[in-house]
Amino acid sequence: MRVVIAEDSVLLREGLVRLLADAAIETVATVGDGPGLLGIVEEHEPDLAIVDVRMPPSFTDEGLRAALAVRERRPGTPILVLSQYVEERYATDLIGGGAEGVGYLLKERVSDVAEFIDAVRRIAAGGTVIDPEVIGQLLGRRRADDPLEALTPREREVLGLMAQGRSNGAIAEGLVVTEGAVEKHISNIFAKLDLQPAQGGHRRVMAVLAYLGRADA
Repeated sequence: MRVVIAEDSVLLREGLVRLLADAAIETVATVGDGPGLLGIVEEHEPDLAIVDVRMPPSFTDEGLRAALAVRERRPGTPILVLSQYVEERYATDLIGGGAEGVGYLLKERVSDVAEFIDAVRRIAAGGTVIDPEVIGQLLGRRRADDPLEALTPREREVLGLMAQGRSNGAIAEGLVVTEGAVEKHISNIFAKLDLQPAQGGHRRVMAVLAYLGRADA
């Protein structure tokens, strides 16, 4: 796997490079600002771009805007955005253009190396990984007329794990239930969100989009 990194903190940037190298993941280029990300993505066509949200010059959302520009210019480029704090808008802005191959994690997750590397691999493979803290906040902000209100607590829990990029098997293991039970919950989620079988594999992505408040369901 070939990765590029946009991160203005030299210590964190070099730490990421080392962590990835230990997992046999090659970092082909690094930059310290958002605009530079576009250049290294164009040049190297990486399997994944890891991007800090806040970078020079204003330290607001340069990284996010650069990530969105990358997805616009090179659709399908996997993006993992790192943030110091939970900022729901950044997660929903990123995933609003399509949930395949996107991730939003708090920087503190990097300290759990195994979890971080697993997230990197899943996003590069086209999965979706949203930080549990973001998911928790989104659950607390549901509107009364939100279609997700029709879901049972267990179904919301399953959908939250889907948003973290977990497979059916991993969800079953985490909840200590059978994989068949998970499949039944997911089927109920699709039905309650009016996601039809004709939509095929996209239903899982659309369910996550609905969870993040960006779908029409």
